[in-house]
Amino acid sequence: MLDELDKKIIAALQDDFPLVAEPYRELGKRIGISEETLLNRLKEFRERGELRRMGAVLRHREIGYVANALCAWKVADERVEEVAFLMSEYPAVTHCYERVTYPDWPYNLYIMLHGRSRDECREMAGRLAETTGLTEYLMLFSTHEWKKASMRYFAGKSDQD
Repeated sequence: MLDELDKKIIAALQDDFPLVAEPYRELGKRIGISEETLLNRLKEFRERGELRRMGAVLRHREIGYVANALCAWKVADERVEEVAFLMSEYPAVTHCYERVTYPDWPYNLYIMLHGRSRDECREMAGRLAETTGLTEYLMLFSTHEWKKASMRYFAGKSDQD
């Protein structure tokens, strides 16, 4: 169970990472703890499996990756794990989810593909289809981005207003 300090650490990590020589020292100051305490808590998060990784968020549209498609795949139940693993390894895939099917919607595996053009996304989906042997899929291209934000945990009241 997370305590109040854990929640403060998580909230601080959601903000912009300090671009200074000692960023963890700076984050610790913001939280009111030492750099050592912060690093120990982060190590504990990782050991418990609560923190997988920390990394930069790249604004893909600003560097030329202007096409993205939600690809919905029809995958036999006994192959979902195998296919999800194969697709997750593909560099242009940023999300991979399994969802329930419905009588009029047989698609159960979803990925997000990002490319420099719709044709490039189509080519990548074609390669994934060849790799997995799947033939039934749909590509739903984005036409407008209304919101893109990371989930915010333990945000203060002012962040929610």
